[in-house]
Amino acid sequence: MIRLPLATLTSACLSGLLVVATAASAQTPAPSAPAAAAADASRLHAADQTFIADGTQGVATQRDAARIATSRSTDRDVKAFAERVSTDNAKISEALRAASPRGVDVPNNDPDAAVLASINNLRGADFDKTYIEQVALAGEQKTLSAFQAEIASGRDDQLKAAAKKALPTIQEHYALAQDLAKRKHLSTTAQ
Repeated sequence: MIRLPLATLTSACLSGLLVVATAASAQTPAPSAPAAAAADASRLHAADQTFIADGTQGVATQRDAARIATSRSTDRDVKAFAERVSTDNAKISEALRAASPRGVDVPNNDPDAAVLASINNLRGADFDKTYIEQVALAGEQKTLSAFQAEIASGRDDQLKAAAKKALPTIQEHYALAQDLAKRKHLSTTAQ
């Protein structure tokens, strides 16, 4: 049997452990970007996740429906409202993306396809009536509710700040939609 000094034996054991630890860490894959984003999103409070989904969809739906309205409507009041909403909501969408926590994917263009489909083939007075009732009133009210819920229940400070900053614009859009409905002799409550 070979006898080695204790210091040599200890040194050999530590060297072996160092080699094993280095090899193990080299084989551990770094988390991929989507996995990291999913981990960040899972740490986001449920109210904030709901706001990112519902708030951004509401803003995108309003923006895209307004773009359709500018080309399909024959009414100058409807067109003016739509142009305002389109411009304002493009800014709100960018602000939401900028306020989202790092690694959390905020959809850039995820409008409600059913809402857009409901107005896409209409023209003239039929378009105006449907746009005012289903998009301007009901859609703005839904978007307004999403922003108010984030302000009341959200936990992410940047998202709450973005919601607070955008809220007056969304409230104004809803008030303008109610006024537009009144001037066109339509019900001013969302359906």
